[in-house]
Amino acid sequence: MSRLLQWIFGRLPIGWLQLTHKRGRFVAALSGVAFANVLVFVQLGIMNSMATATLRPYEFFSADIMISAGDSSALDEGGNVARQWMLQALADPDVADGARMFIGNVPWDRAEQDIVLKAFAIDPARPAFFSPDIVTDVALLQMQGTAILDRLARGLPRDLAAAIRPQTPLSFETEGRTLTVLDTFAGGGGFGVDGYLFVSDQTFLSLFPSRSSAAPDHILLRLRPGADVAVVVERLRGLISDKTLRIRSHAEAAQEELRYQQTQRPTGVIFGFGVVIGVLVGLVIVNQVLSADVSDHLPEYATFKAMGYGPRFFLGIVIEEALVLGFLGFLPGLAVGTAILTLMGKVTTLPLEMTTTMAVTVFLGTVVFSAISGALATRKLAAADPADLF
Repeated sequence: MSRLLQWIFGRLPIGWLQLTHKRGRFVAALSGVAFANVLVFVQLGIMNSMATATLRPYEFFSADIMISAGDSSALDEGGNVARQWMLQALADPDVADGARMFIGNVPWDRAEQDIVLKAFAIDPARPAFFSPDIVTDVALLQMQGTAILDRLARGLPRDLAAAIRPQTPLSFETEGRTLTVLDTFAGGGGFGVDGYLFVSDQTFLSLFPSRSSAAPDHILLRLRPGADVAVVVERLRGLISDKTLRIRSHAEAAQEELRYQQTQRPTGVIFGFGVVIGVLVGLVIVNQVLSADVSDHLPEYATFKAMGYGPRFFLGIVIEEALVLGFLGFLPGLAVGTAILTLMGKVTTLPLEMTTTMAVTVFLGTVVFSAISGALATRKLAAADPADLF
């Protein structure tokens, strides 16, 4: 390491030698930086998983435009939309087809573990509104009381899910009704539910008798090939009588919910503060270590200053120490953070994983904030007289 730093800085690696002079303090400093990295990694991992879980349901469907109630900030929030607005939208020459989407939570009281599934329902006679990995099984939903189950649902044994086929279905009771699962798809648990379920609109209405077929949660529209989504959205806003409705592209609706979950829901705000706290912890730890090191070596710095060395020389030494702490503290933080996220992902079935973007972002942030801490630690040297330092 000494030779490498000497080659990088073109001088004796004074910062490295000072850090390693007291190995106990050096190890403690690296542990502190690693802890701060782990804290940031875990918070970022949870935030990323929340984003993935928020966008995942939108990937189940293939639509160009979504019509929602004016108070709808998420797929499962807000009022209902009258079916008549879908009929008005179909009058637009570029709208090829429309479908009603129903959403509701279905409890599954298992002896081993209770599961809550978010059920989505669209008329199976309109398979074009389903994503390619689901559309192959949509025909199975035409039978009353049938369903397609999320095989990655939290609390669902993998061997039990793997055995589900049309020839070997799985039945369970919910809301006084019997649902027969004929096949599975890969969904994954979210923050509010354990997994997902697909049923037909008629099966959904039998599970939720208080709901009306004329009042779905959302309306999905598909456009004719070559139609401009933005242009059609603006035209529909003038065509449909109810001006309180939210008429957006399907992609825009997904991004709006993501921003809502991250900036307005308590969970997203808390995780965001967790990242900030992790950064502040790392900044304080590095600053304290470097400040203590500067204080311990004041006589040496005074000698250098009396010999004519300027502030840039001292800043270079402390920045060297900061970069060493940032880099060497990042490596164990990356290893531990990856292990924790992997374990949490297996336990919760949330999409928790270490990504390259996360690793690069945290590494650059660690180096930058370590350098800032080093710059702050040299303030005492910059204004002091050499005689005052002895």
